[in-house]
Amino acid sequence: MRAATPPARKGRKYDDVLEGARTVFLAQGFEGASVDDIARTAGVSKATLYSYFGDKRMLFLEVAKAECCRQVNEAEGKIGPEVSLKHALTIAAVTLVEFFTSEFYLRMFRVVVAESERFPELGRQFYETGPKMARERMVEYLTEAEARGEVQIDDKALAADLFGEMCRADLFNQMLFGIASKVTQAQKDRIINGAVAMFLARYCTGADKKT
Repeated sequence: MRAATPPARKGRKYDDVLEGARTVFLAQGFEGASVDDIARTAGVSKATLYSYFGDKRMLFLEVAKAECCRQVNEAEGKIGPEVSLKHALTIAAVTLVEFFTSEFYLRMFRVVVAESERFPELGRQFYETGPKMARERMVEYLTEAEARGEVQIDDKALAADLFGEMCRADLFNQMLFGIASKVTQAQKDRIINGAVAMFLARYCTGADKKT
């Protein structure tokens, strides 16, 4: 599978700007965050910030894209042709569950939902650099797995979507709505194992179906 494309790295100041923006966006939201606050938190001048990013929207999207790319690339780095279907799905499920229940994702998700009505382009681009990208990588993997005779799937995009939604389960909603502030590893494992088992039962054609 091809790796997700991270934002171009342009040196320490670029990374400082991204980290400063991440901190401010999560604390103040998209609309509430000011370029002055981001520059001050990053320890750079506004001129330096604007030399990397033309506007605040571009900066927000780069923050989101950087994190999504990191998650996808770390998971794909652990998956190769020698890795069994069940193990590969487990790696993917662990990555998704950890991401969905992370403070970063929950806060970023709330920001996008809160601002997408006023800034629909923001929501669209966030979707393309997050959920859509993850789906595309999953479809690529499933296509390769089908070529190896491990699965049989007519609608791979739907299968990828279903797997992602199973990895959310109710735990994501509880954290999103503030019902639960922390989750245990046992709660995460329940979702991870359940999502993998359901997916194998539906689509697997090889030995992993029986495991």
